[in-house]
Amino acid sequence: MAATLCGRLFPKSGWLPLSQSVRHGSKAVTRHRKPVHFLKQKLMAVTEYIPPTPAAPPAALAPRVRKTEEESALAVLLRKDLENLFKECKMIAVVQNNAINAEDLMVLKHKLNRHNISVKFFPNQVTRSFLSNSIYSNLLPLFVGQTVIFVSKEPKVKEMLQALKHSPQMVLLGACIENTLLSYQGILSYSRLPSMTTIQGEIVGGLTMMTSRTVSMLRHHPAHLSALLQQYVKQQGSGDSTNAVTDKDTSTIQEAAA
Repeated sequence: MAATLCGRLFPKSGWLPLSQSVRHGSKAVTRHRKPVHFLKQKLMAVTEYIPPTPAAPPAALAPRVRKTEEESALAVLLRKDLENLFKECKMIAVVQNNAINAEDLMVLKHKLNRHNISVKFFPNQVTRSFLSNSIYSNLLPLFVGQTVIFVSKEPKVKEMLQALKHSPQMVLLGACIENTLLSYQGILSYSRLPSMTTIQGEIVGGLTMMTSRTVSMLRHHPAHLSALLQQYVKQQGSGDSTNAVTDKDTSTIQEAAA
């Protein structure tokens, strides 16, 4: 009995069931949409609903207010000092500082101070704000990077160029000399001009020569005329009528008298 039950419950090796369920894959049904007719496409495009553009909110139409930063008291003070320099000094040179060390800068200042030339440092922001509203606005392109200003109440260009020869780190960009803007080549040409004292001496010498020549020319004709008259009187006093004054002398006397 037990063997029969075990034989029924546990199948023997190699035994196959009488029926097996086999699952076959079904074909997928694909339904392709037909293209819409051309006339229908045109009708749908014409009758498509276009919503109106929403109105802009009132906050978007209001202009944006830019906050302007007020200048500090230090910037105002520096700008006033710069304005006074441009009014009082006849020579203002712009020099580019290419990383000169402190020792060389002190030596350069000492050389320039011998000729009453001062070295001034101003921030580019202050300098550009002053120049943009002044007659020296053409100097604005020079103030880029680290710049230094050489100022002097008298135009001492030769002395400044001699001092800059020994400082290659300081490059001369341009200058304003006697309210005239000059480039580097213009500064070199200005340095070759003679000094004012030399020009004044040449003018005085030329005027003196002209006045002395005018006086000599004015005195020449009366002296020549008096000499001719004295000779004529001597010849008349001698009583020699044959050796009277010739026609040539007479004509000379008339020309001198005229």
